[in-house]
Amino acid sequence: MNEKIKHLLLSCVPPVVMRLLRSKMPPKGVYWSGDYGSWEEARQASKGYDDALILDRIKTAALKVKKGEAVAERDGFLFDEIQYAWPVLAGLMWIAAQSQGELNLLDFGGSLGTSYFHNRSFLQALPKVRWSIVEQKPFVEVGKKYFEDHELFFYYDLETCIKEQSPNTILISSVLPYLQNPYGLLDEVVSNNFEFIILDRTPLLQSGKDRLTVQVVPPEIYSSSYPSWFFSKTNFYNIFKEKYNLIARFESIGKANLEAIFEGCILKRKKL
Repeated sequence: MNEKIKHLLLSCVPPVVMRLLRSKMPPKGVYWSGDYGSWEEARQASKGYDDALILDRIKTAALKVKKGEAVAERDGFLFDEIQYAWPVLAGLMWIAAQSQGELNLLDFGGSLGTSYFHNRSFLQALPKVRWSIVEQKPFVEVGKKYFEDHELFFYYDLETCIKEQSPNTILISSVLPYLQNPYGLLDEVVSNNFEFIILDRTPLLQSGKDRLTVQVVPPEIYSSSYPSWFFSKTNFYNIFKEKYNLIARFESIGKANLEAIFEGCILKRKKL
């Protein structure tokens, strides 16, 4: 297993703590502060989280969705209707249209299949779907035991997933801000030559440099705090400039108390 990728994955904050922003306004009491010089400095200023409790809550909610007892789940919370990320769904169907109607995707940090289940009713129209999730070890173990089937798969690392499934597409949604070395992951993604890349819910600063903050979550949601990146928009898109064409860029759901825009994009590898 690639140790670099293993470290990147293990540095992820669990999904329920990662994807708290679901509307145009931040949840009451959630805020970002500071401009830290290192991940360790930001971590020392954070409280952390109880990952076992998070996983149990997500598992319970996700099983209800899988069994048809609930409509939608995100981060362990159940919803009466699906909050579609329409640009992402459009991108998935556009990619499938260029691949004989098939979708073979790697969902990095995809929890127990939140995005898969959100889009399942549309994916059922495709002749073949392989949706592979790369996650932290506890999530993969639960995923393999309770959720894996002929379409949904779980892996501990990128390397094994790529070797076994050969995905041509990678989805990274609301994950990069919570990695210790997000640019390291993006370098690995680009070097693996995915034909398509979909990024969503990434906070971008319109000017200046990257900023490392601490995100604080109030007790009514989940009492915790943890490091969180805001990226320079210029630096972020320059990573893909040489090897990828920007097909679309869109504003994502989410808003912070800092001057940033949550964005997503769809990229296609250049024919060199």
